[in-house]
Amino acid sequence: MASFRSALRRLAVAPWTLAVVVALASCAPPQGTEPRQPRQASPTSVVPPAPAPLAAGPRAPAPPARPGSAAPPQLSASPPEPVGDSPPAGAAALPQLPAVVLTPPAGMNKTVAVGLLLPLSGPEARLGRSLLESAALALFEVADESFVLLPRDTRGTPDGAREAAISAIESGARLLLGPIFAPGVKAVSPLARAANVNVVAFSNDRAAADSGTFVFGVPPLQAIQRVVSFATRRGLTRFAALVPDSPFGRRAADDLAFVAARNGGVMTRIETFGATQQDMTRAVQRLASWEARRAAMERQRAALENATDEVARQALRRLEGAEALGGVGFDAVLLPESGTTLSAVAPLLPYYDIDTRRIRVLGIGDWRARAIVREPALTGAWVAGLSPVARGAFERRFEAAFGHAAHTLGPLAYDAAALAAALAAGEKGTDYSAAALTVRSGFAGSAGIFRFNGDGTVEHGLAVMEVRPDGVRVIDPEPDAFPEAGG
Repeated sequence: MASFRSALRRLAVAPWTLAVVVALASCAPPQGTEPRQPRQASPTSVVPPAPAPLAAGPRAPAPPARPGSAAPPQLSASPPEPVGDSPPAGAAALPQLPAVVLTPPAGMNKTVAVGLLLPLSGPEARLGRSLLESAALALFEVADESFVLLPRDTRGTPDGAREAAISAIESGARLLLGPIFAPGVKAVSPLARAANVNVVAFSNDRAAADSGTFVFGVPPLQAIQRVVSFATRRGLTRFAALVPDSPFGRRAADDLAFVAARNGGVMTRIETFGATQQDMTRAVQRLASWEARRAAMERQRAALENATDEVARQALRRLEGAEALGGVGFDAVLLPESGTTLSAVAPLLPYYDIDTRRIRVLGIGDWRARAIVREPALTGAWVAGLSPVARGAFERRFEAAFGHAAHTLGPLAYDAAALAAALAAGEKGTDYSAAALTVRSGFAGSAGIFRFNGDGTVEHGLAVMEVRPDGVRVIDPEPDAFPEAGG
């Protein structure tokens, strides 16, 4: 019980979060999924204690570097979709939770405090709770007794994020983890800069990145680059985009045009769609040049029906069942959506004669949902994102600890807390400087390698997966080290 009480003190939150700690205390990580140990970039090695639910254990040596590249420091054991610019509209509100405490526990002056800015009340409270659980898992598996997380409630709003940041900084936080959404990140950034405190946010909006404010979500541009470069290596050169009519969708289309040209391809078509099924249908019809190709088919049939020779009759028989004539003018189409929107749009492609057995669908993010993998139009699609193999160990440990699945952003919350704990335990003392956060070898986290750049952007080591009826399968694994790590 002594170590349990100590762990409670290190998670400096209001009483409602005791359920998080009790769940962790009741079960150790599953056998066979022991977390990998954090390690700092060569030549200095920082290795937090070996994993244990509540107490520190012996340190483990860092694995050797791969020849020709510097090995990234390893943070843990084991994918915007990134989080978008703002919380989804119309989210069901959860009951309001008690506010978190605004003062650190007794003895804080002897500890290293890190703020954790999450929506713990309001419409996005469920997301906030899940990320709090992921960070708590890192606290108990990686951190030592001197490390304390200070969760603060952003309420999912810029004003709430600003208040949460002030509270955490006034309570002694030396680094801020979060917020999630870009407007909140932009509200926090100037406050943190004035206090000389760096920020590792969970947004993937590169517009929110700044000197001292690092966005940790997987950037859509990076995922598009990964899947398009893979596609061009396999002979696909003509690309189209079917994107939502939103800032995110328009940026994704621009990113595809840029990446296609850089990889020797060409952008042939961009179509946007609104929120209704009718909007989606019309967009797919335009993408397929449906009206023009159907009219061409009708003219061809009429010409063949008027002919009397055998060649014409055979040609007419070959057109039986076809509704459109001619090709669509592209080899691959990017659908940067996920979830219900993707499930609604995808079946329209073959319905309007975009044959997804020949036209490759490309995606980004997490496409492991059952509704996606069981959609015939998406069978064979290529998707770039965080490796499901790499993050599998984290997800199994999380589910064993809490009894439910982790959010897709869970690995990022775990890795951010693990990184903070690793940098707090440096041989030369706690170092949350930009230099410490931007080591060029990067870090090995629960979903692959990552590294921060001086401008606040992030690079992730992404895998390419293929969608199959029984799930997604990695067909091009994530890298285990960054090239030119010393540059």
